Amino acid sequence: MSGAPSISPGAPSIPHMGIIAFQGRPGAYSDLACRQAFPGWSTLPCETFADAIAAVHDGRADLGMLACENSLAGRVPDIHALLPQAGLNIVGEHFQRVEHCLLGVPGSTIAQARRVHTHPVAMGQIRGIVEALGLTPVVEFDTAGAAELVARWNNPEDVAVASALAAELNGLVVLRHNVEDAAHNTTRFYITSREAVRPPPGQAGTLTTVLFRVRNTAGALYKVLGGFATNGVNMTRLESYMLDGSFAATQFLLDVEGHPEDAALAQALAELAFFSETSAILGVYPGSPFRGNGMADR
Repeated sequence: MSGAPSISPGAPSIPHMGIIAFQGRPGAYSDLACRQAFPGWSTLPCETFADAIAAVHDGRADLGMLACENSLAGRVPDIHALLPQAGLNIVGEHFQRVEHCLLGVPGSTIAQARRVHTHPVAMGQIRGIVEALGLTPVVEFDTAGAAELVARWNNPEDVAVASALAAELNGLVVLRHNVEDAAHNTTRFYITSREAVRPPPGQAGTLTTVLFRVRNTAGALYKVLGGFATNGVNMTRLESYMLDGSFAATQFLLDVEGHPEDAALAQALAELAFFSETSAILGVYPGSPFRGNGMADR
């Protein structure tokens, strides 16, 4: 299972089969991520991220697949706002290659296409083919939702840009594969659970996600981040965002390599706690194989 969490001895176990929730319609890239990371699991589509989180929290789903950042579009803001209050634990990560397909109704051709329907972010990633084919862009709420609409209309002049899975689920045909402008379009997901499932200390490739807010004093952020540098801890992600709409209160989401019980990270986290107003560990989990061997080699 690419990106799926491993189980440490004595930790609460993740079932071999279960239900995994995601935000979007059936056939969305989040749905595809669930199916690739957890083959054979049932996927639970949810209208919003909050609904997907609630499904895990309430026990309707065993895990949640939550998009957190994209190599082209950047971070997913909703997750920064929702995850800290969700009461869930990050137990893994998954990287999903976004391969946009041009979808039409059976029997249609590209030459017949006049209007292209997709999510606004996806629309910004297919400018080349929109211009080349002279299509009129029409923004929809979701890539998979756009596929559902095109299937419902059954008009060869309307095409959708979505995943091949969306084509399969909606009875559409793929008129052209890989219509995205950039080949490196990849979305990273946090895999979340009600219970913490942590790898053992010292295991190579472990990541820790920390949420913190620094004290409103000069040099506080510098001192927090300096603790990671002086202890030789590598940061893989640092995001800042306003708290409750205040320009004076900023929270940070931090991904670092290592386990909180490893000596170096334990010392860095102690310094972070000292110079922070609040801090919390959102998850300790194995890094995805997508990252390659780089982390283990350091």
